[in-house]
Amino acid sequence: MTQEAFHKLVHLVMASPAKPPEKLFLGGMDDWHARARLAHFLAMPAVGKTEEALELFHSVVEADVDEENAEDVEEKVFALQKLSDLERKQDNAAEDALRHIDAAIELAESTDFLYKYILRGELWGDRWNIMHQLKMSKEAEEEVDERIEAYKDIPVSHVSYLYYGYRFKAMLAAERGVTLVAKDYMHMALHSMEIPPQYEAGLEKAFSATHDNASWILNEVDRATPNPDTVHWDI
Repeated sequence: MTQEAFHKLVHLVMASPAKPPEKLFLGGMDDWHARARLAHFLAMPAVGKTEEALELFHSVVEADVDEENAEDVEEKVFALQKLSDLERKQDNAAEDALRHIDAAIELAESTDFLYKYILRGELWGDRWNIMHQLKMSKEAEEEVDERIEAYKDIPVSHVSYLYYGYRFKAMLAAERGVTLVAKDYMHMALHSMEIPPQYEAGLEKAFSATHDNASWILNEVDRATPNPDTVHWDI
């Protein structure tokens, strides 16, 4: 992509409903941070420039990061995660999506930082869902069990690995039509998450369904669950 094309896309997203500040993109095409930030906005449904977003995200894959700087690492991880998310929605690109989420996990796990916006458990959850898409569900569930075993007894309450691990197992149980097991795993997932009081009634109502449409129940539970980005996590 040329500098001219880059700047045209910057003005496009600045005129979009998102209205990001121009300072985010001041580095231009020479700065991987600016390329990644522009790609995030281009990928938004309101802008809808998926191909351009993919091109810019791919240009970030080999970018060097300052591994002593939490924000730098997090920005690269976030770019890889979003690239993976876009690829898994493309035809015949799920293997690319898996490769890029694995790169995000490797980078995130290489530091001890507690990131502001990235949850390590969510990255693993993305990996397991892509593996499921690739018909690797057995291997994914084995990894989930390993994560759960590693983190279930640590002395903190809000563990993203456990939330996303148990949630994945609940999804598999729902697909297998085992409603009570799906509910049990979802209860276990929520025990690992901070649940503000205002969400408790909605969750109780969702879990109280007595029919056997497990996928519907889990969808209702998800609708009643706080956004993981808005609550406190210990890890």
